[in-house]
Amino acid sequence: MYKYSYPIEMEIAGGSAIFCRPDSGDCPVSYPAPTYSAAQAIFKSILWGPAIEIIPTKVEICAPIQYHSYTTNYGGLLRSAKSYKDGSSYQLYATILIDVCYKLFAEVRPNPYKDRLSAPALEWDAKTTSPGHAYQAIFNRRLRRGQCYAVPAIGWNEFKTSYYGPLREETKVCTIGTDIVIPSMLREVFGGGYNSSVSYIYDQNVRIIKGCLFYPDRSERHAE
Repeated sequence: MYKYSYPIEMEIAGGSAIFCRPDSGDCPVSYPAPTYSAAQAIFKSILWGPAIEIIPTKVEICAPIQYHSYTTNYGGLLRSAKSYKDGSSYQLYATILIDVCYKLFAEVRPNPYKDRLSAPALEWDAKTTSPGHAYQAIFNRRLRRGQCYAVPAIGWNEFKTSYYGPLREETKVCTIGTDIVIPSMLREVFGGGYNSSVSYIYDQNVRIIKGCLFYPDRSERHAE
């Protein structure tokens, strides 16, 4: 097991969000809460650092779960060859979440895959004896100042936040109607960490109890 880990936390809210269920096909449907990798990405949007590994531990749902139909014009690479050649888009239908608010919690640990790090990342890592503690301190400072590595999004990039920052005392967990069992929930697409190949990983029977989702602990995969 890891000898040291450092907690980080933040709150995020917005008018629209989506965390796509892979089994929903070309009309995406959202999970009721962020996936493990989505929570990771939100933390990384504040401060990205390949020398550490962010391990999401819990999400608190702080607004009622509300689904809503959403339509957008899609112009990406998954269009048909003819549509791509003609430069035309098509309408993409989705079932998204609206008026969301989450409190996210994670731990920061040294990256166990140092053989995959870039030269600048290795150089930064060599300058500190505790990269996790350094990340925690810089992350908290940036969060208080409203700084970010990339503007946080809640799922799709167009779903920006109405708030991101430190936990707000007045924000409470929503406990009504949030006891849910998710039979299979996507965890990661790049399961080997930074600069790894595609490797889909799922968690089974993920429970949301009284508004809290605890991500299953798989740290034994990376134990030193």
